[in-house]
Amino acid sequence: MRLATILFSLGLSSAAYGVCPPLAPFQNTEEDAWESTRQSLAEIFDQCLLSSEYFSLLGAAQLNTGRLVDAMESLERALLLDPDNGAALIDYSEALLEDGQLFAAIEVNQLLLARTDAPPGLKQQIESRQREWSALTRQTDWQIDLLGGYDSNLNGAPDAETVALTLSGEPILLKLNETYQAIEGPYLNARVAALHSRLGPEHQDTLFGQVRGRWSDDSSSDVKQFSGRYTRRGSPLPEIGQLSVGLNHLVFLGNSLFTGTDASYRGGLATIGTCSTNLSAALQQQRWQQQRRLDGIEMKAGVEASCPLGTTIGQEITLGASLLNNLALNDNRLGGNRDGWQATAGWRAASSQRVITAQVNFTSILDGRGFSSLLENNARRRVQRGSVLIQYRERLEFLARGLELVANLYHQDQRSNIGLFDTIDTSIEVGLSWRF
Repeated sequence: MRLATILFSLGLSSAAYGVCPPLAPFQNTEEDAWESTRQSLAEIFDQCLLSSEYFSLLGAAQLNTGRLVDAMESLERALLLDPDNGAALIDYSEALLEDGQLFAAIEVNQLLLARTDAPPGLKQQIESRQREWSALTRQTDWQIDLLGGYDSNLNGAPDAETVALTLSGEPILLKLNETYQAIEGPYLNARVAALHSRLGPEHQDTLFGQVRGRWSDDSSSDVKQFSGRYTRRGSPLPEIGQLSVGLNHLVFLGNSLFTGTDASYRGGLATIGTCSTNLSAALQQQRWQQQRRLDGIEMKAGVEASCPLGTTIGQEITLGASLLNNLALNDNRLGGNRDGWQATAGWRAASSQRVITAQVNFTSILDGRGFSSLLENNARRRVQRGSVLIQYRERLEFLARGLELVANLYHQDQRSNIGLFDTIDTSIEVGLSWRF
């Protein structure tokens, strides 16, 4: 394309103005001659202030020697002096692309396509460049994860071995059947996901979908998940606003267990020092296919702050808090409506080779009415759940592009005034993640 610049400069741009000397001696098609060309052109700067051809050639030399800001200034000046300067348009569109202004680059390149005076060979190069740049506005990424691990509670069973029932006001201890006690063992996690992105001048659309499953020796605890999400960033929303809608479906023992459909919004709130804050709101409809009286609509609103730590390794901490409200869609749902809150904290350290993240989550939920007359004298159920997730990812580019080693450590401890809902779960898994 640099040779195209020379051809356009010789054949299509307007003639020099004023007393600017002939520029043919400065034009050289050798790639390693651009620095000497730039220096030579700088010596006659004062003589060529009104020459579009001069600033076009100077901009090309600056662009080829890594001086992007100077190149854009020179090329813009060339186009101010002569808007029809084809050589300047060619290099200016490329400079816009290097500056990250993809759509502006495509728009300028389109002006070149509309011209009828470009040589056939150059026309083909411009058309090829337009196709390549337009393709940058659409991208599809795939990801395959395969991890093996060990879980202390594959079936999510209660931590207690007995449950206290209240019959006629008297407590009676009932020993849980072994089927309902925690089962530990190895498991295999597999996931296939796809992310399709489309860029517009003022917005970005993404469509995400995934299928994942977990298999273990305890086939009764195996689960499959299907989910999808559409997200819009930018116009007509505020510049940093994000709106998304999603669907999540769980299959357990070959039968549909749960379907959740949701809509959420996330937007910038304020910047405090180096920290940015965001406001979020979400609405989810929850449908339990096997137990429809559990159906509900959950609302969530919260705020989150993200702060870079400014060390040599890119580090960031996040803190968030949310309010929760879950409305029962059936009058006979145990516990009725639920209210609660959630607090989160996260830490992330990233380098070119590896990423380490840690997330802590605490959730507290209280039912609106007594859960069951058979449990704790019909007490209102309170559930408090804390969890910790630590993840390590390391790039394995020497084996395959996009391949990563992944290790996860997860621990959850849930406590309730009704012992049936006390659970403890710890899992560790290691595997590979491949993005392509």
